[in-house]
Amino acid sequence: MIQENTPIVSVIVPCFNHGIFLQECLESVLQQTYKNWECIVIDNGSTDNTKEVTESFIQKDKRFKYIYTLEKGVSLARNTGIKNSSGKYILPLDADDKIASPYIEKAVEVLEKNQSIKLVYCNARLFGAVNRDWLLPDYSLKNILIENIIFCSAIFRRKDFDQSKGYNEKMVEGFEDWDFWLDLLKDGGEVYKLPEIYFFYRIKAESRNHALDTEKQKKLRRQVYENHKELYKKVTENADFIFEFYEMQNEYKTLKNSSDLKAGNYALAPIRFIKKLLGR
Repeated sequence: MIQENTPIVSVIVPCFNHGIFLQECLESVLQQTYKNWECIVIDNGSTDNTKEVTESFIQKDKRFKYIYTLEKGVSLARNTGIKNSSGKYILPLDADDKIASPYIEKAVEVLEKNQSIKLVYCNARLFGAVNRDWLLPDYSLKNILIENIIFCSAIFRRKDFDQSKGYNEKMVEGFEDWDFWLDLLKDGGEVYKLPEIYFFYRIKAESRNHALDTEKQKKLRRQVYENHKELYKKVTENADFIFEFYEMQNEYKTLKNSSDLKAGNYALAPIRFIKKLLGR
């Protein structure tokens, strides 16, 4: 039964040949303690049983909806779903992931009480090929400029989406959610992380992000940087250093666990230097 006087939450599920996982994803939506939702599956040109799985849920519950598009990437699929939604709040949810039953209810409580909060997310757990808690750093604008620290299934207001550029449809190889968070937060706004584990991110042997080699990673990170260069400059006077910081940080993590570290601390100097420049 739908709670009275509660806003609609639109769950947007892009799906490209993930019919094998889609039932588990949609079942997690169906089990939400918050009842005033709609769930729009955007079939992004699938050739598997995505349509059949979705239709089986539509037969059980008319809150599920189905839209077919040609295969043009997850950004277009999300934008299409959101533009065809009726919710006050938006929850993107990939077809191979799932959410715990209290997630929407707890997020809406936060958003309804505080208009300055633009994004609500939670602690998370990895499952599938890897099973462990996903340790996410605390949010700060500087942290999210260096790397994406918010998974794609944070909940936000439709009105903020309408005032943004939406998901960047040119970023078909990845990082489109990171790019969108920066667009959403460029003019301010708070971010709230629920302390409980309500989101489950599936790790597969092969995935889009895992397939990104070093050069593609660099290209996409450079694209995010160029797309939001004014924001980078606004946050720090040393914006040009941020693009290199992530790569150096990863090199440090590798070095820290190696025998090379015993040779001396000289390798840490660049990391300390950039952290000082960024005020970290």
